[in-house]
Amino acid sequence: MSRQRAKGTRAETEVVAALHRAGFTEALRAPLWGAHDKGDIVGIPAVISVKNQKNMKLAEWVDDCQKMIENAGTDTGFVWHKRTGRGRAEDWYVTMKASTMVELLKRLR
Repeated sequence: MSRQRAKGTRAETEVVAALHRAGFTEALRAPLWGAHDKGDIVGIPAVISVKNQKNMKLAEWVDDCQKMIENAGTDTGFVWHKRTGRGRAEDWYVTMKASTMVELLKRLR
């Protein structure tokens, strides 16, 4: 396994652990989807793309996440990305399009 893939695997595993700690015990790491990527975590009602990279490329990541949302046939998703110096995923960042945030707020209403 390449160093980059190992970093990604560790980050995805930590995100799943954070979701389990929050009570989303059905969350799992997704299989490799290839060209029809549907995100890195399955078992929850949103697409999650996990990133563990030193340089943040938010626009690119959010655009890629939007493609994953379309591939998954859902209407919501976000990028969960590692924060330097923070080991627990609860302390990392989540980035999404504003329209996705509005959709989530509507669901909470």
